[in-house]
Amino acid sequence: MSTKVPITARGAEQLREELVRLKTVDRPRIIAAIAEARAHGDLKENAEYHAAREQQSFAEGRIKEIEGKLSHAHIVDITTMDANGKVIFGCTVELFDEDSEESIVYQIVGEDEADIKCGRLSINSPIARALIAKMEGDVVAVIVPGGERSFEIVEVRYI
Repeated sequence: MSTKVPITARGAEQLREELVRLKTVDRPRIIAAIAEARAHGDLKENAEYHAAREQQSFAEGRIKEIEGKLSHAHIVDITTMDANGKVIFGCTVELFDEDSEESIVYQIVGEDEADIKCGRLSINSPIARALIAKMEGDVVAVIVPGGERSFEIVEVRYI
């Protein structure tokens, strides 16, 4: 993971908040649970101890993962950019699905931020890859697992 990975400013802030919570809230709580479980005696058959150690392992792994992601992050603040209607990383795109005749709004984000239910589309998804560098008014054909779909780019916002 030596290359920079794009992430929105909001996504980086969410990772930082999770990191602070893990270090200041979860880690001390888990350490206290381990100490309490140790006080109960025999560790071989102590389910509380093993559960707390498992939580500790998960939390420490997540801390390491977040620190790695943040160290390799290229933070993109879309509010400082204007690409004159061109679809770029971080922008919000309103699409018209010509097949279902529905309007859809997506924000193109990094892989860790993607959540299709919230309208956040991974930069590595087929739809996002097809949209990048296109302009408002363009019609884009995208091959997705369900077949080919056509989208018209209605509006591109940099918010």
